[in-house]
Amino acid sequence: MSDSHDNIHKVGSAVKFFNEINVSLVLHAGDFVSPFVPKWFKELRCKMIGVFGNNENERSLLIERFKELGHEIRGYFTIIKVEGRRIALLHGHERDLLEFVTNCNYFDFVIYGHTHEKEIRKIGNSLVINPGEVCGYLSGEATVAVLDVGKREVRIHVLD
Repeated sequence: MSDSHDNIHKVGSAVKFFNEINVSLVLHAGDFVSPFVPKWFKELRCKMIGVFGNNENERSLLIERFKELGHEIRGYFTIIKVEGRRIALLHGHERDLLEFVTNCNYFDFVIYGHTHEKEIRKIGNSLVINPGEVCGYLSGEATVAVLDVGKREVRIHVLD
């Protein structure tokens, strides 16, 4: 998921959806925005790992509040290993970094946000995924992506 932009109602819809399908990990590619957003992840029944976007306010408070819930914010870029696969997680507003990460052929998956546009494409050995926007403000459609790491399959889900 990415680009929540303080839309707590859509964050709640995303959490409900992830719990219903019993995901084992949620990744957030940034732009939570305000430090009141973490409490809306309280009901999430799995761990969430996120990175900052370009619109975060009070980053240290976001880290603290997510940590209280058992979730992590790992700066602006992180590498996550799941089932032996390497996942790069970043917001994508730093275009040179995004281009390097998507073209270096090191990662199995590259997950980013920022554009608010859904995207799934293959570059070399990497599956590059932009889940779109949770907030639904720019596209008019609130979306998340569901990734099956083992099968290397991804689908976009439109939230209620």
